[in-house]
Amino acid sequence: MNDLPMWHPPSGRGPGLVLIQEIFGLDDYLRSVAADLAAAGYVVAIPELFRRTAPGWSSTHDEAGVAASMEVAASFDPELGLADVLETMAHLRSRPEVTGGVGLLGFCLGGSLAFAAAAEGDPDTAMSFYGSTVTASIGELSRVTCPIQFHFGGQDPYIPRSDVAVVESAVAAHPGAEIHVQEDAGHAFHNHVAPMFHHPAAAARAWDLTTDFLRRTLPV
Repeated sequence: MNDLPMWHPPSGRGPGLVLIQEIFGLDDYLRSVAADLAAAGYVVAIPELFRRTAPGWSSTHDEAGVAASMEVAASFDPELGLADVLETMAHLRSRPEVTGGVGLLGFCLGGSLAFAAAAEGDPDTAMSFYGSTVTASIGELSRVTCPIQFHFGGQDPYIPRSDVAVVESAVAAHPGAEIHVQEDAGHAFHNHVAPMFHHPAAAARAWDLTTDFLRRTLPV
């Protein structure tokens, strides 16, 4: 974990956040999110999920990049990825500059893993953006004891609105969980370097909800 990509707040200290990648890898988008979170006061670490099969992976954000990334993701082992997320969380907890707890935030593939790690581990908070396996594993919500926030797009071609409704129903019965659906947005709507996905208005609304959730559940 010594070479784990990390971002630090101006003060040098703060709560920890494990930021979990999309299939595009550690790209400019993910780096910009890490920088924003660090500026807000968090110590951010990003595990490299594809290090075993495609180390250093980063793709373009177009049809060709999606196809290439899907090919890389096809050989990804979710159990090993979950172990990487949990190990990164433990690493942050061991760092002297990390104070006030450790949370999870993931997008797409990372959104699925953030939910899985919230059920399996002991984060202080978790945020999951458009995780494609969330609906199929929503029974695991009963194991989540920390506050958790889900985000979806109502026009997501990869996650049907009916699937999102299943998550809405489960969240309504689970204290500490909340869900926000940007009905006018599709998949990966927060990714501002992917014109084929980005929905600026939905991204801004969802990010306001995310930062408010962080202030409430993992205050700096």
